[in-house]
Amino acid sequence: MDNLFANLPKDTSLEHFKDLLVADGVRVERIVSYGQSSPESGWYDQAENEWVSLLEGSAVIEFEDGEVIALAKGDCLNIPAHKKHRVAETTANTATIWLAIFYS
Repeated sequence: MDNLFANLPKDTSLEHFKDLLVADGVRVERIVSYGQSSPESGWYDQAENEWVSLLEGSAVIEFEDGEVIALAKGDCLNIPAHKKHRVAETTANTATIWLAIFYS
């Protein structure tokens, strides 16, 4: 059995991505951030829908249309495919743990 809070990466200089489940039309991923954000010029433009829940920490998501959403522990958000977005901020000095589900 896996635990989403166990075996957190020690290297805080990087954001870490781990696939937990990959099946037809769905991928479940744990993301661990340590203050990372998307590059100023970088927008995610994903072919998949993404449902994300913040399990620990906090984060700010910005959308290309100007919408800004602050996420706290327990919050979840559905991001439709091709809705351009970026991570503007994650909690520094502690792990921000995301559970992301990508689906068709």
